[in-house]
Amino acid sequence: MRYYPVKLDIKNRNCLVVGGGSVGTRKVMTLLSCGANVIVVSPVVTEQLFELADGGSITLKKRSYRTSDLDEMFLVIGATDNENLNRQISIDANRLNKLCNIADRPKACNFILPSIVNRGDLVIAISTSGKSPAFAKKLRKHFEKEFGKEYSQLLRLMGAIRKKLLSKKHEPEAHKHLFEQLIDSDIIKMIGDNKKDDINSLLRKIFGKEYDFESLMKSET
Repeated sequence: MRYYPVKLDIKNRNCLVVGGGSVGTRKVMTLLSCGANVIVVSPVVTEQLFELADGGSITLKKRSYRTSDLDEMFLVIGATDNENLNRQISIDANRLNKLCNIADRPKACNFILPSIVNRGDLVIAISTSGKSPAFAKKLRKHFEKEFGKEYSQLLRLMGAIRKKLLSKKHEPEAHKHLFEQLIDSDIIKMIGDNKKDDINSLLRKIFGKEYDFESLMKSET
């Protein structure tokens, strides 16, 4: 395995996207959803990027790339259709020890972006190590059907339960078996079918009478 799997915390970190076309726009939207400070450098940009810049969501520099654009950047994404420019971005980033991804060019990257299924706090990352983006896409579509929004609700519920238990100074290991009971139950189907009475009965059976689905979910908003 060439790549080391990792999930980066990029909240409030400076992330550069070079290229303002449709690919660059998709990269920008993903970075923004993770809380990054996004800087876009491109002479031409999509209307969506222009609107984001106009609204203050991103910083836009409507000009050609300069090596100095990498100053104070945590990572850079090259999303241009200019092979020479993409190569230069990769060279500059590696020389400065920056995290660098060049769209659709795994050999020019020191990290690659997986295909993602996002269900709230549940994030399933699919990678073929750059061998077949098409197969990664096929798997993503499969998992999107397999994992619905009820998984997002389950994780919110489990996070609220964990917080409530820890507030009572329970050691995490002490309630591991309780979560295993919850996971092994029909909780996913109950959430998917919106059977709140059944969910509450299950929660009270496992955790105690003070555990209520709606109040727990409200605590996680």
